[in-house]
Amino acid sequence: MSMNFEHTTLGQRVLFGTGRAGANLAAEVARIGARRVMVIASSSEASRAAEVTADIDVALHYDDVAPHVPLEKAAKARAAAAEHGIDLLVCAGGGSTTGLAKAIALTARLPIIAIPTTYAGSEATNVWGLTEASRKTTGVDDAVLPATVIYDAELTLTLPAELSMASGLNALAHCVDSLWGPRADPINAALAAEGIRALNLALPAIKAEPLEPAGREQALYGAYLAAVAFASAGSGMHHKICHVLGGAYNMPHAQTHATVLPHVLAFNAPYAPDAESRIAGAFGTPRALDGLNALRETLNAPKALKDYGLAEESIPEATRLILPAIPALNPRKVTSENLQELLRDAYSGTTPALAPGGLRNPH
Repeated sequence: MSMNFEHTTLGQRVLFGTGRAGANLAAEVARIGARRVMVIASSSEASRAAEVTADIDVALHYDDVAPHVPLEKAAKARAAAAEHGIDLLVCAGGGSTTGLAKAIALTARLPIIAIPTTYAGSEATNVWGLTEASRKTTGVDDAVLPATVIYDAELTLTLPAELSMASGLNALAHCVDSLWGPRADPINAALAAEGIRALNLALPAIKAEPLEPAGREQALYGAYLAAVAFASAGSGMHHKICHVLGGAYNMPHAQTHATVLPHVLAFNAPYAPDAESRIAGAFGTPRALDGLNALRETLNAPKALKDYGLAEESIPEATRLILPAIPALNPRKVTSENLQELLRDAYSGTTPALAPGGLRNPH
């Protein structure tokens, strides 16, 4: 990788401590000097959010959260924030919750304190996403970058092991995409490799002992590194595919990412030897795909897009929607034919492998 590059490190405060979310939040609200706080948490996270926010004054509890942030949900939340004179947003939950806070901040320019309960990573990026008429639009704006992120492994203990696996693989996808994203550079690569290493240790540990905080801490650490690398490198082929699938077909975010990842890795790896070598090294395997496939087998990871709502007849349309979004600098030239082949493999759940000479050979 060339050492001629430009790198931007986003400014953000991170507080990490198991069992300390409530105390850290109270200290941050005081430090920021906020007086009208809006707490965003889905109904399923509401009781946990109430515990974490017990030591602060809350002007508005808000739970109208939906995946992929539909534009009408964003408009409703923005109006509620304005009506209550909100000066600080606190979001506690996964990527959908963080995404709604970002949608408000995008127009209201309010600071965000993010308290993640999954490994989505959205809390560490300045990327926003909104869905309208089954089409997801994303953008970059520093106003949506949370001012502070509070990580507490205790808050992830209620995340079911199966969803933890999918969410963790979503984080791992941030790492992989960061190695060939539009602004990939050696700093992003170092963060991404360490993120892969941490997640490769953390996810099997969570699967083996779901209530043990140590694995959850490593997963949060890995997810943060992944998101920081991704925020700098930009969205690569993998995320462009998943954003279209999620918005157009209302597919679950984490499971879609977990399913598509090995197919993109198999597609690009032979054409990105430096990235492939880093990924393999992080997994501790001779080849990157060997490491990912081994991890996925250990985790019993999601395998087929047909299991998560994609209809086979939608694949040609999905191909047409995705193709214009693929970054021009993707390591391998993407065509309608090879993209549709990738989607069909991901739809049916074939296990991707690299044949001699770098050709894909699903079996």
